[in-house]
Amino acid sequence: MPIMHSEFEPAWWLRGQHAQTLWPSLFRKRNLPAIDWERVELEDGDFIDLAWSGPAKGRIVLFLHGLEGSLQSHYAGGMMQQLNQRGFRVCLMHFRGCSGEPNRLPVSYHSGKTDDPQTVLEHIQQSRGRAVYAAVGVSLGGNVLLKWLGERAECSPLRKAAALSVPFKLDDAAHRLRQGLSRIYQRYLLKQMRQKYQSKFRRFSTPLKVDVDRLKTFHQFDDQVTAVLHGFSGVDDYYRRCSCRQYISQIRVPTLILHAQDDPFMFPRTVPLEAELPGNVWLELPETGGHVGFVSGAAPWRAEYWAEHRIAAWLAAECSSNIQQ
Repeated sequence: MPIMHSEFEPAWWLRGQHAQTLWPSLFRKRNLPAIDWERVELEDGDFIDLAWSGPAKGRIVLFLHGLEGSLQSHYAGGMMQQLNQRGFRVCLMHFRGCSGEPNRLPVSYHSGKTDDPQTVLEHIQQSRGRAVYAAVGVSLGGNVLLKWLGERAECSPLRKAAALSVPFKLDDAAHRLRQGLSRIYQRYLLKQMRQKYQSKFRRFSTPLKVDVDRLKTFHQFDDQVTAVLHGFSGVDDYYRRCSCRQYISQIRVPTLILHAQDDPFMFPRTVPLEAELPGNVWLELPETGGHVGFVSGAAPWRAEYWAEHRIAAWLAAECSSNIQQ
């Protein structure tokens, strides 16, 4: 069945959506694999930085991080190491401006910007002489990945894909993050976004007339910054066109989506219905796990990050083998 039973069991010492979400961000050690850096120069004059890890001859997995994420995100090193241990060569693609150096153009990245991963995929194919085997997307990166797969449909060279904690409907996510304790995530991420905007536009003039310090919600920021910079008519147009849920039915690549029912970035209603899932897309929907959490383990000093093991096992399993592997 497209909606799968999940074997995830949360750590007894870390119950609840916010505990699962905050623990890895605040307390997880960032253990990174050995990294090879590569800069891809884009035709529009901008650049994208890639962080590579794992065996040089391994099958390639393209990894898309979340909003304001990077190699330093709490999940990045662990996901890369799990994939490396299964023989994959992982390429973490930093979205524009996320590698530690401001990008060169007023435009940046957003939840529906799929042309940059397509460019990177083509660059890898041309420079390495072989296709990218699979892709993984986390949070915003998961939305980008699922939208990209739906857009490409039969044209995608990927053999497999996996997405974690996806904001399937961007308007729902913006609404949910204005409620209750979820406001702490909005406050933290918006602070980073405002600072990045100000840092970049100290280097050259901004095309916008906006005081970003006055923007206190994602809806306001996306309406006055994201949508305007990237050619949308407004926030509603941006959310409508870039939400991935509408593209999932078009995906033809075998794809696993992991999502917790208690994800504090979304409502339960945000998740696709079974009727929306094609036969090659499986939604694994644990009752709990938070947002990019899924922490298990016997004790805090023995925490395990179940989603990373699950995704690595899924990508390593052959397409013809049992989906539960």
